Amino acid sequence: MELLMDRKQIESFFIGVKRLRALVIGDLMLDEYLWGKAERISPEAPVQVVDVLREDLRLGGAGNVVNNLHSLGCKVSVCSVIGADENGTLLRSIFAEMSVETDALFDGPDRTTGKKTRVMAANQQIVRIDRETKEYIDEINENRIISFLVNSGREFNLFIVSDYLKGVLTPSILRNVIEVGKRHGIPVVIDPKGSDYSRYRGATLLTPNRKEAEIASGIPITDESSLGIAAGKLLEELELSALLITRSEAGMSLFRPSEAPLHIPTVAREVYDVTGAGDTVISVLTLGIAGGFSLEDAARLANTAAGVVVGKLGTSKLTPQEIMDEVGREHLDSDIKIKNLDALIAVIADEKARGKKIVFTNGCFDLLHVGHVKYLQKARSFGDILILGLNSDASIRRLKGEKRPLICEAERAHILAALDCISYIVIFEKDTPMELIQAIQPDVLVKGGDYTLEGVVGREIVESGGGRVELVTFVDGKSTTNIIEKVLQNYGE
Repeated sequence: MELLMDRKQIESFFIGVKRLRALVIGDLMLDEYLWGKAERISPEAPVQVVDVLREDLRLGGAGNVVNNLHSLGCKVSVCSVIGADENGTLLRSIFAEMSVETDALFDGPDRTTGKKTRVMAANQQIVRIDRETKEYIDEINENRIISFLVNSGREFNLFIVSDYLKGVLTPSILRNVIEVGKRHGIPVVIDPKGSDYSRYRGATLLTPNRKEAEIASGIPITDESSLGIAAGKLLEELELSALLITRSEAGMSLFRPSEAPLHIPTVAREVYDVTGAGDTVISVLTLGIAGGFSLEDAARLANTAAGVVVGKLGTSKLTPQEIMDEVGREHLDSDIKIKNLDALIAVIADEKARGKKIVFTNGCFDLLHVGHVKYLQKARSFGDILILGLNSDASIRRLKGEKRPLICEAERAHILAALDCISYIVIFEKDTPMELIQAIQPDVLVKGGDYTLEGVVGREIVESGGGRVELVTFVDGKSTTNIIEKVLQNYGE
């Protein structure tokens, strides 16, 4: 895994995602799965007989993008045209249950709401039955969509265009989506289809797969060199800010004008079904861009998400927890404990709701020693959850001089996270933990015995909330300063 971000950054990102508004524009459909067993051949024709055991109905097409965004915590609006039929009514009811906004979801008088029925046996697809309309939408609905984009487009943080060539995305609608995005600084990310990509000119980013990029560019892609040539042609001709080409088991490649390509290897795991993986990629990628990540980090996060979703069968949604678990897989014991403050506040709210007593302490903990460990173990004994506020490197330099700390904040946090007595760690930049204490509102505030009650920062906050302060005596002779002096004494020469 080549994420430049750590778990706590991604946790904070997903908290921020809840403040984003996404508009998904494109072709909607339903995906129906008929699951059964095939153990005999029909006497009427040489075909398998599937005994249906259960049925499953899911959002498909642009709807799967909506489903992904909703599952990831984003506020979603959908913009499309569907049929005034039973499946259209079913689509609307699903969106209503999800609290997806449908102000820009219109009925087409002569359209059929798309539905793809897949018959599955032994986890294999036996046959697929499609019911759909492919003609362009009527002029009245085209103008309705354009009017919505022009008048309400500025209210969104991101546009995702999901094109299945089913007639919703007319050239005029695509042109207006891209123009509105540029006018208001909104990223427009498009999952393209077909051989003519000129209709997407000026978009922020396209996400074709390797075969689609090959067809659109007219350049056979056989290796990374030809891939780069094809990408360069598409970037230049379509005036794109970036191009992300998904390459199945080879991962994905990010291309930008005048920059070296970024090739991201796939996350190794067992693949059950690639259906909907592209929808997951475009959802996570665009949220990452709108949420403030660099293009590189957003692409890496999307690649990680795709690695999770291909381990599921059928079009599947993805949760923030699944992505964070995948990110933290290599260092789960430590990563899961280290939080940014916004993520920690959410965790503490849940712990308090379960009746847990929250204990807080803080310090530098540079060169961890037995005195630190015994202090932290004692602190934990005062409650159920021990939160450690850890001074940042810059904070320690201000407190102890330019030669400290000896161990950087990231390493100190991971070492401390290995202690069972510590529940969560948050790094703070200020000289005192006052801001943390105010935000956390602990039941017990613990400080070293070298303090007096009156000198403990945050005492008034804790006591005013019904909590208390505990002073814990350190082990005599055990300190980071003593260790440094002993090292200098023994190895100074």
